[in-house]
Amino acid sequence: MGYAGGMTATLAIDLPTCLTLQGKSRTELEQRSKFLLALKYFELGEITSGQAAQMAGMGRVAFLNEASRNGVAVIDMDEEEMELEFAHV
Repeated sequence: MGYAGGMTATLAIDLPTCLTLQGKSRTELEQRSKFLLALKYFELGEITSGQAAQMAGMGRVAFLNEASRNGVAVIDMDEEEMELEFAHV
């Protein structure tokens, strides 16, 4: 799975043993770790929602829904931009 505008790289991360002892499979732990890492990069504005979704191995809409459920704003507009966006609604 590639990312628009660039190549991918693999990163190995050492995790605390307590995370591996929570009864989750390695696959579940990997998926959650990918999602949380992608979520943080998205929250910091370092990658787009599409890139974050690819990184997390999910669709963009599903990623945005999960981001919202995790308290991360999925729309970054100031008050003036919001007024312009919704002026004709």
